[in-house]
Amino acid sequence: MDVFAAIADPVRRELLVQLSGGPARVVDLAGEHPVSRPAISRHLRVLTDAGLVEADERGRERHYRLRTEPLTEVRTFVSHLERRAPITEHHLDALATEVRRTTRDRRRAAATPNHHQENTA
Repeated sequence: MDVFAAIADPVRRELLVQLSGGPARVVDLAGEHPVSRPAISRHLRVLTDAGLVEADERGRERHYRLRTEPLTEVRTFVSHLERRAPITEHHLDALATEVRRTTRDRRRAAATPNHHQENTA
């Protein structure tokens, strides 16, 4: 499963936040959500498939823990977005000036008779 798809669901994001505090069992994680334990288990399976969660067997219990390595892809994506130059008021002012100039030039061109047409008529 793709990391971005895995973290797209708000319940799964909250599970990751919970697991950032340390390993937990399904029953512990389910107590914090209005969804059933089987639903939490399905969410954990998706997170496991994406590599974001690992389960350690401790007797009859599974303790889930967060794996942050796959989040590097998300960090890289967000970092790339943050590095892109934002559109500032200065950029918008320059665009408005260019639009006015282009409009003015087109009006002038429309008002000026085309000499080529006059010579051929």
